[in-house]
Amino acid sequence: MARDSEDPNADVQYHLEVGPDDVADTVLLPGNPERLEKIVAFWDDHENRAHHREYRTATGTYEGTPISVTSTGIGSPSAAIAVEELARVGVKTMIRVGSCGAIQPEMAVGDLVITTGAVRQEGTSDEYVREDYPAAADYEVISALVAAAERLGYDYHTGVTMSADSFYAGQGRPGFGGFEAAGADDLVDDLKAANVKNIEMEASAILTLANLYGLRAGVVCTVYANRETGEFRTEGESRAAETATLATHLLAKMDAVKREAGVDRWHAGLSLE
Repeated sequence: MARDSEDPNADVQYHLEVGPDDVADTVLLPGNPERLEKIVAFWDDHENRAHHREYRTATGTYEGTPISVTSTGIGSPSAAIAVEELARVGVKTMIRVGSCGAIQPEMAVGDLVITTGAVRQEGTSDEYVREDYPAAADYEVISALVAAAERLGYDYHTGVTMSADSFYAGQGRPGFGGFEAAGADDLVDDLKAANVKNIEMEASAILTLANLYGLRAGVVCTVYANRETGEFRTEGESRAAETATLATHLLAKMDAVKREAGVDRWHAGLSLE
């Protein structure tokens, strides 16, 4: 039998330093702590709640909908800590808001990618569940993100994401001194042939843990680079933040419609209008 956690805090979480009263039911998860300020700029109001290591948390409202944001740092290990501790304080929905590299030629820098599922090339989720367990995004979150991108008029793509543990070798880039990992030459081509849309570093762990714990999760990333065309620009960073913010509001409206209709899940027969 596993021992109880060493964490002496019953309510305030060890890494995030938040408690149940510090966060809303839905939390946006950027990697970069500096991105937090760009996210809350879209909200009606906000209050900073915690800042410990790479984890910064703020809570506010958007169009009357409570919303929070917690930065996760780089990579799946730190993102999994955020998911664990947010789940412990009652969060029900999490949306990763990030940047990525696209690997399909038709995807432009500044476009959005809304993940439907992810290739688990990171190792964190392997410590939770067998390697053939799928990292699938919740379809309600996907629907809300698509609806938000449509309403905002942003170009977007939906599909499978690959999550890696390494920015360099794990994504087919040369390491220091030109080092190349085994299989690096074929990695991007193989993913492209499998119709994978993009590469980043946190999605599959977030989605896997959310599914294991019965939570809703989704991912929206802005394309910073196209690995096929060689184009790279930090353009459109705010688009993913605005889309995820609006999606949170739409999810709240969807949940209200479900309650009124007496159903548990959103479906095509329901309407937000």
